[in-house]
Amino acid sequence: MRIGDAAAAAGMTPRALRYYEQQGLVTARRTPAGHREYDTEDVRRLRAVRALREAGLTVGDVRAFAHLLRTLPPSGLPDLIPRDPGATRCGVAESVARRRLADLDDRIARLSQLRARLAARLGEPGAQEQTAQAPAVPGNGAAAPGGAACRRPGGAQSEDSVSPRVSRSIVR
Repeated sequence: MRIGDAAAAAGMTPRALRYYEQQGLVTARRTPAGHREYDTEDVRRLRAVRALREAGLTVGDVRAFAHLLRTLPPSGLPDLIPRDPGATRCGVAESVARRRLADLDDRIARLSQLRARLAARLGEPGAQEQTAQAPAVPGNGAAAPGGAACRRPGGAQSEDSVSPRVSRSIVR
């Protein structure tokens, strides 16, 4: 099947499919005319990649055990850690997933601290107790009065706002 059909069958866009191909997660065969061709096994593999990404793994995480995607059972993506005590466990997949889980826990903790600090600056009830336990953030100056315009260096005024780019960089 062609790229559009394979992407639709896997629940993704053709652009995403090409990206996963570039990352080595799937390999397309080419027709004599140079068009990409995929089969049902490729679609099954792409569905597994999508499911792993939706579970929180990055493309790099999936790439670490991409060779195992060829051995998926017909029933689909198994649990990363089998519930059956007699089942075979994959140390690579488990290690990658546990590392990603720890990373997500760290991010959630940082976001919770940032939220508590902001809530305290807004005077939300109970926010003071949460921030007392959190370490200080470097460069954390005094808050501007609520709703007031702030002065930029040089005296220009602007309304209080934080761009999404700034907020994303804080979380990293």
